[in-house]
Amino acid sequence: MWNNKNYHTFDYEMKKIFGEKAIKLSIDGNFTCPNRDGTLGSRGCIFCSERGSGDFNSDKKKSITEQIEEQKQIMSRKWKSNTYIAYFQNYTNTYDTVENLRKKFYEALSCENIRGLAIATRPDCIDTEILELLEEINSKTFLWIELGLQSVNDTTANFIRRGYKTVQFDKTYKQLKDKNIKTVVHLIFGIPGETNAQMLDSVKYVSEKNVWGIKLHMLHVLKNTDLSEYYERTKFKILTIEEYVAIVCDALELINPETVIHRLTGDGKKSELIEPLWTLNKLKVLSDIDNELKIRESYQGKKLPLFPL
Repeated sequence: MWNNKNYHTFDYEMKKIFGEKAIKLSIDGNFTCPNRDGTLGSRGCIFCSERGSGDFNSDKKKSITEQIEEQKQIMSRKWKSNTYIAYFQNYTNTYDTVENLRKKFYEALSCENIRGLAIATRPDCIDTEILELLEEINSKTFLWIELGLQSVNDTTANFIRRGYKTVQFDKTYKQLKDKNIKTVVHLIFGIPGETNAQMLDSVKYVSEKNVWGIKLHMLHVLKNTDLSEYYERTKFKILTIEEYVAIVCDALELINPETVIHRLTGDGKKSELIEPLWTLNKLKVLSDIDNELKIRESYQGKKLPLFPL
């Protein structure tokens, strides 16, 4: 279906657009977050590491250009391609003045073979001026915005200290969509207290909005996070690899086939990961998902009435 995959992979979509593999270069823009600087809180989301989900980024003390060149060297050992996406990943990458954002984003775009930008942020950190800047950049290059929704359940949102209501996500997503700016939404499976039905409710909610892309993550318990302290106190249930594979396949069956699947499992830094350790074997997780879909004779969107194959 999608280069012999039963779901609409990021790799398939990039090759369709650019004619070759697109390599994401993780950039640290030296931003912070309203959940860390005291505006909303000082400890971040309950699962967030000290690097703000940027554990594999380059040194933020280096310039954007220096980071990009360093990342190119690292990634060239794995893949051969001349198409790169500058990925502003950790913390909140629209949480700054428009002037500073413009400078950093355009510096990235000025680097050789950078074909687009990916910007991870929060829906409550895109105001009118920033939206206009994103619209301007979108008119000049390939752009997508990543929003960390994690769950549509506001009780869960309070537990993880997300810091905004789901209605804020709805508002910002509509603003981006009205500007024809592509959006990728993050969802996390395995958050304490959430049932399989609730996890799939989040998937249905996002899929019904016809988002451009989705990232599915397994909840990681990382050292030196508030979640690690909570885990030590409660020993809450961690999904097994079999349970995670099953819920991912259930989710894929509910996602619009036109939506690009950017991720089905996360990369935890080995030195920081407490649980689940099975996520360290990323290839096995992805292989098990492929095998489960084949066993089910299933595919992305199978349970949506408009998209039978």
